[in-house]
Parts: sequence; C-alpha cells; structure tokens
Amino acid sequence: MSRSTATTLRSWLVPPAPDTPVITDPRTRRLVATEVMVVLTVTLGLSALRSALSLLDALLAPVPLNEQTVALNAPAAQADLVDLAVQLVRVLQLVGWGALGAYLLVRGGIALRAVGLDRTRPGRDAAGAAGLAALIGVPGLGLYLVAQAIGVSVTVQPSVLDDTWWRTPVLLLSAAANSWAEELVMVGYLLTRLQQLGWSPNRALLAQALLRGAYHLYQGLGGFVGNVVMGLVFGRVWQRTNRLWALVGAHALIDIVAFVGYALLAGVVPWLP
Repeated sequence: MSRSTATTLRSWLVPPAPDTPVITDPRTRRLVATEVMVVLTVTLGLSALRSALSLLDALLAPVPLNEQTVALNAPAAQADLVDLAVQLVRVLQLVGWGALGAYLLVRGGIALRAVGLDRTRPGRDAAGAAGLAALIGVPGLGLYLVAQAIGVSVTVQPSVLDDTWWRTPVLLLSAAANSWAEELVMVGYLLTRLQQLGWSPNRALLAQALLRGAYHLYQGLGGFVGNVVMGLVFGRVWQRTNRLWALVGAHALIDIVAFVGYALLAGVVPWLP
C-alpha cells in the first residue's frame, strides 16, 4: 500500500476534528443535551424502542422469524380516499421530523448550508447520491436475502398497498419523506449536536449508526446490521464531505427502487415474497 493510499485510508478511519465549535457553557450544554433527548424521543429514538419491542414479540411467537412478514407501506383504512389521506399524513409526519431537526439547527445558529443543505453543487450531489445508492443498495439486498434464508430476519414486503391510481405517487413521496427525515435527524442534526457536545467523530458516528440500526430491528438481525453499516457509511461520508443532499438523494433512490420496484414486480418475479 502506497503512503498516499495509507494516508487517505487513515483520514477516513480517523477523520480530523470538525470545525463545529464545542459548547463549553454548562447551562447551554445541558439545554442542548436535553434538546437532543427530546428530539429523539418524539422521532426516531421512539421508533427504535417500538422496533425493539416488535422484534421481541416476533421472537416470542411460535412461528419462525423468517416465516413472519412485515409490510413497510400497508393500507391504513378501508375507504380508498381515507387510506390516501392517512398515507399522506404519514408522509407529512416524516417531513415534520426532518423540518424539526433543520429548524433547531438554524435556531441554534447553524446555517443549513453548513450541514450541506444548499444548491451550490447539484451535479456533484446527484452523482454522489447515485454512487452511494449503488454502494449500499446492492450489498444490502444481498445481506437481506442471506439473513432471511438463515432465519434471522423477517420477510419484508416494501409495499402491499392496493393497485390504485395514487399508489406510485404515494410510494415516491414516502421514499422522499423517509430519506429527508432520517438523514436530517440522524446525520445533519444528531451528528452536529454531538460534535457541539464534544463527542469525537468516531464516537458520534457509532452512536448514530447503532440508533439507525435499532429503529430497523423490526426487520430482524439483517435489517439491524444492514442499517448500522448504512449509518457508518453515510455518516462518515457526511463527516468527510459535509454534503447532506447527497445522502438524502441516495436514501431516496434506495427506497424508490425498493418501494416502487416491489409494487410493480411482486407476483411477477418469483423470488420476491
């Protein structure tokens, strides 16, 4: 391995300290720490707790884990238009979670461009999104299939929505809202706040990745491991590039392929559950 390659690898494994100044005032530190706990409680942290309980319930069931099924996008009402309204409310909730993280950063004196939410490099952000989606999406599918085959993951159905005129638009909105909420809260907001509290880049990265995996525990071990890896890769890319739009775009592409692709191919491709 050449010296330049070793230096590059070391800079990714042990990145330099971020430019975000550490909060030293004790009262402000307590307020920020409390804010982080509140945000996680009402958003993805609470989802992690529900997900862990869901996995526990699945493990206690008499049916083997890989014979159980979970649907990510499922009907929520019998009446067609009421179901559409409920799906849109879910999308709005996710948009609100991401907006909450963005608002609190701005309220705390951190401009959104400082976390990579600006329009200065749309081409590079789009290319980065496509590359990250391929890097995570293809191995992630393989990991899921292996985990499901050996019995440590449930069968995941990305969509069981009825074939209505609004199914594809709602799945596209759901993918966009998921990516916005998760990347804003887990990366843009959480990693920035942990940096302000003096956490090292690696410690903050690991905490973020484990939490990301935890709120996917309802999918079983495969979902947990796959999303921990995704959290490590996405978080490190952001720590190195400071481009959040690339992460949002990559996450959206992965979910679009999963949600819309499954809805169109289920029952046609034999290996899809």
